[in-house]
Amino acid sequence: MNERTGFLGRHGEHLAWRAIDAASDCARPTLVWLGGFNSQMSGTKAQALADLARASGRAYVRFDYFGHGASSGAFEDGTVTRWREDALAVIDELTTGPLILVGSSMGGWLACLAALARPERVAGLVLIAPAADFTERLLWAGMDAAARRAVEEEGVWLRPSLYGDPYPIGRALIEDGARWSILPGPVGITAPVRILQGGADPDVPWRHALALADAIDAEDLVFTLIRDGDHRLSRPQDLARLIAAVEEIG
Repeated sequence: MNERTGFLGRHGEHLAWRAIDAASDCARPTLVWLGGFNSQMSGTKAQALADLARASGRAYVRFDYFGHGASSGAFEDGTVTRWREDALAVIDELTTGPLILVGSSMGGWLACLAALARPERVAGLVLIAPAADFTERLLWAGMDAAARRAVEEEGVWLRPSLYGDPYPIGRALIEDGARWSILPGPVGITAPVRILQGGADPDVPWRHALALADAIDAEDLVFTLIRDGDHRLSRPQDLARLIAAVEEIG
């Protein structure tokens, strides 16, 4: 199946999306990709899911949040509230029927928030290094005094990145993120959940991801620790685990 592309209008901005339609004889849940903080829908894991969708005839949607990738907006103006709304807009306007939400890093948090907002639509979740509450528990908690002072007094701090140029962390992002805290739980998600977490992840400690696993109500939950895995989990063996987790749920 060919992948369609388009833009979804949102408050004067536009969200870029790509979609693969299901084959006529496929009744499996639609896959929805929710990417990470400062990432794009063209990444390795998102592409692996597109390849799976084409091979299996199932529907698939991926998109860039406000201020990310091919979508409009300034990255530093983004907040968890806005990105949550983006995810719900994509779900409501671009998909039908049951869904499997596949969220990476911040996308894992947003997948949980979307599942809580649309429980009747969600058949399962696959979370990769899920960064629940990352604005407070990982970003703010990891800042030194100078970085915190920059956020509080100047409104922004340029955070060094292992993956490219430094990127801005704004005061609005930190303050807004607290609105959507889901830890320590309970997190009222009862759909099946699979969590893939790297033991060598420098951004999301495995104990942080395990805390989310402990907080989620679902009985059908499997937490997989990949001891030598990094944050991206994009090696061939990691992608194989991702595909297996998606297929196991539906």
